Amino acid sequence: MLIVKNLSKSYGSKPLFLDASFTLTRGEKAGLVGRNGHGKTTLFRIITGKEEADSGTIETPSGYRIGAVEQHLNFSHDTAVNEAASGLSDPDEKWKAEKILSGLGFSEQDMQKNPSTFSGGFQVRINLAKALLSEPDLMLLDEPTNYLDITSIRWLIQFLKTWQNELILITHDRSFMDSVITHTISIHRAAVKKIVGNTEKMYQQIIKEEEITEKTRVNDEKRRKEVQKFIDQYRSKARIASRVQSRIKMLDKMSSSERLAAIEELDFSFNEAPFSAKTLLTVENISFGYDKPLFSNLGFSVQKGDRICIIGKNGKGKTTLLKVLAGVLKPDTGEIHTHQQTKSGYFEQTNISSLDPNRTVEQEIAASGTGEDAQLARNIAGSMMFKGDDALKKVSVLSGGEKARVMLGKIVIQPANLLLLDEPTNHFDIQSCDSLIEALDSYEGAVIMVTHNEMFLRAIAQKLIIFNRDRVQFFNGTYDDFLQKYGWEEEDTNKFSGNIPADSAEHSESQKLNNQINPKEARKIRSEIIRERSETLKPLEKEIENLENIITKTEEKLEEIQQTLITASQSDDGSAIQKLSIESHNLNELLEKSFDSLEKTTLEYEAKKADFEERLISIGQQ
Repeated sequence: MLIVKNLSKSYGSKPLFLDASFTLTRGEKAGLVGRNGHGKTTLFRIITGKEEADSGTIETPSGYRIGAVEQHLNFSHDTAVNEAASGLSDPDEKWKAEKILSGLGFSEQDMQKNPSTFSGGFQVRINLAKALLSEPDLMLLDEPTNYLDITSIRWLIQFLKTWQNELILITHDRSFMDSVITHTISIHRAAVKKIVGNTEKMYQQIIKEEEITEKTRVNDEKRRKEVQKFIDQYRSKARIASRVQSRIKMLDKMSSSERLAAIEELDFSFNEAPFSAKTLLTVENISFGYDKPLFSNLGFSVQKGDRICIIGKNGKGKTTLLKVLAGVLKPDTGEIHTHQQTKSGYFEQTNISSLDPNRTVEQEIAASGTGEDAQLARNIAGSMMFKGDDALKKVSVLSGGEKARVMLGKIVIQPANLLLLDEPTNHFDIQSCDSLIEALDSYEGAVIMVTHNEMFLRAIAQKLIIFNRDRVQFFNGTYDDFLQKYGWEEEDTNKFSGNIPADSAEHSESQKLNNQINPKEARKIRSEIIRERSETLKPLEKEIENLENIITKTEEKLEEIQQTLITASQSDDGSAIQKLSIESHNLNELLEKSFDSLEKTTLEYEAKKADFEERLISIGQQ
């Protein structure tokens, strides 16, 4: 159990949170939400003891262990598996380390490599595995998906769903968060609140509370003006002096609340370049590789309005393909034909380092434009949340998230009909991710985007380029279409599941069972489950719909009878009143039975639906 009491923290005159109090009880998993810079990571640092609060306390039971993923990379073991296993309390359970590392994208060969030979992202994964294996009472995860590919993210979701202890999670990936959490904690206007439910419920509650606050403020202000008007009008009237004095005292006691300050939002639209033809780009049998091919004989076309997402595991060539499409790299073989009217905007996540540290935000954005309109650069800086003097900040003092917004501004200022975006959300908060989706929704040009965010995939992708099963394929369909038709190879064959079994015997039996199902058999079983699900759930859905219709019609009929009863009562028509009362009684009985049947059928539907989902998950398909 974690108990936070009256916790406050400020930097200078800026409060991050004031008098924050909440409790995290056994097994609760909370998503921590709030805009970048509003104190989420600071709260984590205070909980772990790495930073002091200005006031307040954090209480935990004796022996309560708090775990977090270390971002510093200081390894003391010779292999990845041994480094991860150092988090175990029992060194004989090394197979658990293999299980976790496999889920996070390490092959058996990778596990035997020295941790220092991996890229920074994979080194962070080793620390993540070590933290998970230590099985603390409370796990704190700050943006764990930033270094994970889509299959590892899907594995981690299943693992955290089965996590038995407490969890607090920070992530910009709302679909990831909502898949895992039982509660949401928000930091908003320096206030901390915890509710049962997901992020959508929290944001709706915040909106509703702010609407009430504003209405109350307007009403209070109106009342103050009325009292002041009375005082001004009758101040000189001796005969009502006592009443005037009473109003003056009332006015002194009335609180005057300020209008809620506007919170900056990422609010922009992409600058579209005209395009009169149909096809912007045609890719013909391109191949590219370094020591070995990353992709071969890949061909597809990009039409105006297309939304194409590139997905797959890290290190397979997604970013390289985007660079080839952007013209940064040339294909080894094949051709890319670009229409003469095509103008592209390219967002590369690693290009943050290419920003000129000596320029201001406004100057850096303007450098990507025509140079003719400084005001346009200032306006775009404002839409990227650099308003007023913030647009004059030097790039060198910006955070990673702020630099990402500058990179986005450099694209916005350029008219483009083809956007090439490489994981644009990594440094954004949830609200900024939502703003980006809105901007892409209203953009009429084509978009090709690398992303691991399943919320983005489901909201945007109409077509996919998939790095999976040791090949690259162009798929003309949505992400859910892909999951249903093919699914991820790792989820078909991965011998490790999300739960850590109680002992190695259980682990061996689970491994044996999963090894018996090859990808072809898994797809066949999945198809059979989907067919059975449809046959089972559709009749229940129809019955629920029928019961809802009966309830609606019965309620409408009862309302008619009530109106008729009023008329009959006024005319004192005893016969009509008796007849209508009997009919009303019968309809109320029907209504009660219908509601009982609806509740029973809905419970049956939800139980069977959950059972089918569990069966699909067990073979690697959500």
